[in-house]
Amino acid sequence: MVVIVKLIMESFRFAWNALKMNIFRTTLSLLGVTVGIFAIIGVLTVVDSLEKSIRDSLSFLGTGVIYVDKWPFTAEEGEEYNWWDFWRRPNPSYVEYKFLNDKLRTKSAIGIWSGDRRSVMKYESNSFTEGTFIGGSYGYKDIFSVPIESGRYFTEGEANTGKNVAIIGYNVANALFPNSNGLGKEIKIRGRKYVVIGIIEKEGESFMGITSNDDNCIVPYESFRKVFSTGLGRWNEKSSHIGIKGHDEDIGLVQLEYELRGLLRTRRGLRPKDADNFALNRPEAIANLIGGVFDVLSVAGWIIGGFSILVGGFGIANIMFVSVRERTNIIGIQKSLGAKNYFVLFQFLFEAVFLSGLGGFIGLMLVFLLSFASLGSLELSLTLRNVALGIGVSMAIGMVAGIIPAALAARMDPVEAIRA
Repeated sequence: MVVIVKLIMESFRFAWNALKMNIFRTTLSLLGVTVGIFAIIGVLTVVDSLEKSIRDSLSFLGTGVIYVDKWPFTAEEGEEYNWWDFWRRPNPSYVEYKFLNDKLRTKSAIGIWSGDRRSVMKYESNSFTEGTFIGGSYGYKDIFSVPIESGRYFTEGEANTGKNVAIIGYNVANALFPNSNGLGKEIKIRGRKYVVIGIIEKEGESFMGITSNDDNCIVPYESFRKVFSTGLGRWNEKSSHIGIKGHDEDIGLVQLEYELRGLLRTRRGLRPKDADNFALNRPEAIANLIGGVFDVLSVAGWIIGGFSILVGGFGIANIMFVSVRERTNIIGIQKSLGAKNYFVLFQFLFEAVFLSGLGGFIGLMLVFLLSFASLGSLELSLTLRNVALGIGVSMAIGMVAGIIPAALAARMDPVEAIRA
């Protein structure tokens, strides 16, 4: 153990001396590794941050949920998205929701909802024109997160009878009630009055500009149907959506999907050879699609940075060949005094790895400084995985670039080396 530590310290001293003696040459050679690591880790950091921000933006879709929709989120693997095959499909209906609520055994929660993005919300002289008017069943809160800051969610009785009560988001409350919280006040939407019974916690705008609840006004689904024609199952009505949440023990929601598909086909009277006239969507489909796009961007980053690292590797190899030639006499003296071949090999190999690792470290520091740049709602974050990857790649390049010069130095004849 003592010998290994001594060998490392001796190699580090040689490497540091070589760096100080030829600092300009070494800096130019390390520039390739620095730029390469900066390009690769920089791209990976941006890609990871973008993917995380987009996935967080889509978190309002929920997890462990299957949606019954008219339109599929994405096309089946290997197929094209032929929208004309879907537009005549019937919309999920309120009767189907009740049917599934009664028959589904593998669900943990179920809800139906519809929405309108063009509704103006008013209170006295104040108005909010950018809101989303949502009608949801009592189970809507179990499918989506509706964190109540003050007040309450509507009861199951209020949902079933279609009582005119409303839960409003932060931006809606701030616009309509700038000087109070608005609980118990009546707001007007589409000519109807709704009593505010709850206010949702502020969530803020995501990277994609999606505000999941801040701009929303949620009322019972039956109350929403008094304003809009929905839930009748017609292809040309305002769309409704049914969401079913599975149990944790149902890995991949396989049992839920199997039972759900069978019940819907039975309910809609489809024959065994008939294709489904509904879509069973999962939030993971969008996430996987996004992941595929970012995989391509990651590969592009590797290609761009790879060329720089390749140039840097040749630069380090050049340094090591020059270093071996300049220290040939010292190598001969070391070997004549009993230094083993592995000592000389490790000495030069460590120097190459140290120099390459130093270049990689500088590249990582540049990426770290980049993470402090202000990019709006996008927050760059240099992860430990990317740090480890950057250090590992740079050290691997140093080992590959230094192995041949180190092997040549280790095989030198001590007598010939001293004469040189």
